[in-house]
Amino acid sequence: MINDAKPLSIIGAPLLASRPLFSRFGVPVLVLGMVIAFFVSQLIGIYLASSMLLPAVDTLTVDNTFFLGSADGTIVSASILISWVLLTLLIMAIIRAKGGDIRHYLALTPFSWVTAGAMIGILVIFMLGSQVLTNWMDRTPLDFVDPLYQSVDSVWLLVIAMVIVAPIYEELVFRGLLWSAISEQFSTPRGAVIASIVTSIIFAVIHLQYGLYEITTIMLLALIFCYARIKSGSVLLPILLHIINNGVAMGQYLIQVA
Repeated sequence: MINDAKPLSIIGAPLLASRPLFSRFGVPVLVLGMVIAFFVSQLIGIYLASSMLLPAVDTLTVDNTFFLGSADGTIVSASILISWVLLTLLIMAIIRAKGGDIRHYLALTPFSWVTAGAMIGILVIFMLGSQVLTNWMDRTPLDFVDPLYQSVDSVWLLVIAMVIVAPIYEELVFRGLLWSAISEQFSTPRGAVIASIVTSIIFAVIHLQYGLYEITTIMLLALIFCYARIKSGSVLLPILLHIINNGVAMGQYLIQVA
């Protein structure tokens, strides 16, 4: 896929209109709202999936439903699929309500495979360095996957949810909607830098299942995704990189537990 966009779109593909889609006041409201929606969609997903899959769910309290559901690999996998649908629909509804073009605002545009190759190389270097540091510090960042792996009906369901589906909606939220909303408030390239830093911090902090070291690593990874977004003018390349990163991590985990 070759991106023939003009230089302006390389900095931010969706920023084609002279007037920002969101106001200066609207951007922090949007950011806060999407972070809340991110967690609410997960809760809704867990509750709906638990209601369908947990045995004797009618006899459980709401607290027990969430507790049991969040530790069940099949339910968590299903909840990720539900969150994907809910967040995607919400993002589309917000952009349409503001009169924006979904494809352009989310940068759902082709990218150059030359750029992709360079970014994959950067990602590989990052992953190798991160792995060396993780081993040296004797960290086990994927411990939270253990109960999910042990309880899931199909490992492939868990893999598809965590490796493919989760990266898609996370990138649409952070390197798509929020990145565009923040970057359009400033001139280029300043807007791209500010949007990258802000969205990367938020993206790292929301990963509550990790410790400080892992959160720091996630922020650096998020900055790589943002750089890919800037260089390609497309959110599709960050999605690809995110899938590769999660796929390698999940592959390592499955090899260890096999």
